[in-house]
Amino acid sequence: MDVETVLIDLIGGNFVLLLLAGFIILCVLLGVRIVPQSDKFVVERFGRLRAVLGPGINLIVPFLDKVAHKVSVLERQLPNAEQDAITRDNVLVRVETSVFYRILHPEKTVYRIRDVDPAIATVVAGIVRAEIGMMELDEVQSNRAELIGKIKVQVESAVDDWGIEVTRAELLDVNLDQSTRDAMLQQLNAERARRAQVTEAEGKRRAVELSADAELYAAEQVAKARRITADAEAYATSVVAQAIRDNGMEAAQYNVALKQVEALGRISEKEGNQTILLPSDAVAAFGDAFRMMFGRKP
Repeated sequence: MDVETVLIDLIGGNFVLLLLAGFIILCVLLGVRIVPQSDKFVVERFGRLRAVLGPGINLIVPFLDKVAHKVSVLERQLPNAEQDAITRDNVLVRVETSVFYRILHPEKTVYRIRDVDPAIATVVAGIVRAEIGMMELDEVQSNRAELIGKIKVQVESAVDDWGIEVTRAELLDVNLDQSTRDAMLQQLNAERARRAQVTEAEGKRRAVELSADAELYAAEQVAKARRITADAEAYATSVVAQAIRDNGMEAAQYNVALKQVEALGRISEKEGNQTILLPSDAVAAFGDAFRMMFGRKP
């Protein structure tokens, strides 16, 4: 065996080794799949679903399996859409909606629906028209949160077979035509005027009630004062009567004499020259009064 033959054998053997090494490297490259956290890979074998690869390092069979679809599982937002709807009271409104969703089961999404976004937008438009058609305009504007909840529930039910989860559904705006706006503005102004009149009437009624309450309170206080005065006079009368019963006529004469003395004192306090006329028995009455005061007998 000469040198040339040896060299040919070495080169041929190295070439086979190189081919084998290249094949092994190719198998590794084809068999190992690294899936990002935000994605899922759909693997097919001979055109049929084989597996769904999750985040991390995954192994597949080279030359038999292939990654047919790379699906993002991040939350997505549909473009804002506007659609016309007619309320139960025959008012035309233009509604602007927005929907957020994410894919939970990529195998359902890629094999059951072709274009996800247009399909969801169509479903949302139909549900919005149906729900608004069962409500009056005032209910649409005042119960927007309830309407959004109904839309979200029905959209979730409709897209469940597509492996999609609707995370949020928003009703951004409800627009009216100009004639409807003018009519609502007139109605609003009339309602404000009515409320102002009601408030004014309530204020007047309240003022009358307060005035009547004040008069009633004043009357009650006057009556109470009169009752107290009457009670005092009755008490004084009862005391005098009790004294007359206990002491006889002496107490009565003493009381009369005391009243006469008080009357004369009030007359003498007045200014100017005055002539005081005394009854013939006044002096005797004063004497009786002083004797009774100091306990002397006539």
